[in-house]
Amino acid sequence: MSLDDLIAHSKVWRGRGSDASVAVVPTGFDALDRYLPGGGWPQRAITEVFIDRYGIGELSLLMPALALLSRQTAKKKPWIVWIAPPFIPYAPALIRHGLDLERVLLVHPRSEPKSPKKDTLWAAEQTIRSKASVAVLAWLDAASNIALRRLQLSAEHYRCWTVLFQPASALRQSSPAALRLKLSRKFSRIGGQARIDILKCRGRRPSTLEIELPVLRNERAMAFGETG
Repeated sequence: MSLDDLIAHSKVWRGRGSDASVAVVPTGFDALDRYLPGGGWPQRAITEVFIDRYGIGELSLLMPALALLSRQTAKKKPWIVWIAPPFIPYAPALIRHGLDLERVLLVHPRSEPKSPKKDTLWAAEQTIRSKASVAVLAWLDAASNIALRRLQLSAEHYRCWTVLFQPASALRQSSPAALRLKLSRKFSRIGGQARIDILKCRGRRPSTLEIELPVLRNERAMAFGETG
């Protein structure tokens, strides 16, 4: 019997590609979707976004996916939760990008002076475990591998897309996250070219790409704290 005959035999199991079972949210950027398993952000996992400073376009990168989620029917999971954002969201800018503000919930943990990141992590985990959120965004200075593993398990179990924004210095910390990427960007008057270094991606090799992100101008400082 030839190899082809053996493979075609009815009793031989033929697995599908790894992308077939990945639940994703399309990023809204075709170039980025082509690099990610399943063609989008992993919906049941942690995504870590590392930046040199907040406000260089990290939210612009997520806006298409967040807008899509906010427009979907969400009787069971109505909330898109922002935990400890460093800037005050500007409602007109969010509306312009397609977000339904009635589904956006802001959480500002009461941080103890000695453990602010612990309170943010606790709030993120409790939000995921509430089963009421389709997406959770959290801003951290750093997180331990143990804390990240708890979040990863919760995100998988409760099927909640979880995005953690962290400074580039936190890259030294190991992580169980399904996707880790670093964002850097240069602004111009008509647009901004963003470089995305995909540092870890389940089922794919690390890679680098560039995409065009819109300049939000006066909305940058108020909605996302983005400055040129």
